[in-house]
Amino acid sequence: MVLDAFAKVVSQADTRGEYLSDAQLDALSELVKDGNKRADAVNRITSNASALVAAAARDLWAEQPQLITPGGNAYTSRRAAACIRDLDIILRYITYAIFAGDSSVLDDRALNGLRETYLALGTPGASVAVGIQKLKAASLAIVNDTNNITRGDCSALSAEIASYFDRAASAVA
Repeated sequence: MVLDAFAKVVSQADTRGEYLSDAQLDALSELVKDGNKRADAVNRITSNASALVAAAARDLWAEQPQLITPGGNAYTSRRAAACIRDLDIILRYITYAIFAGDSSVLDDRALNGLRETYLALGTPGASVAVGIQKLKAASLAIVNDTNNITRGDCSALSAEIASYFDRAASAVA
């Protein structure tokens, strides 16, 4: 079962038979205060998802052209489309994690078993990880653009967002 940050904290306190601590309440209050920033970040990434994924794939293939040459893992339009599809799915689940403030949806629905699947298919996980890092850089660039976004310090949220991309890249490498 995938739990958001609120349900997870309540479930853990309930398991221990305790009230929520001041520190837990403060952390959840910060999550609520940052809600508009989260929504803005998710909206920006989601609104640009197709362009982000296409650019990441294009940059990956420019950096690792052997992937799209005969015999490469992204050679043929079907394989290239599968690569793009996978990057898109990973990005989508990262946006879910950003919105929830919790990586469990990313882990449970997208990453668990992905490395094994790639190994079985002969997909170069390290190349997928590079593509995810390219998605990370482009996503953070638009998230950190201060135009038309809720004002305030976004460094903690940016670090959290970066951690979801890093988690995904580590899971496939």
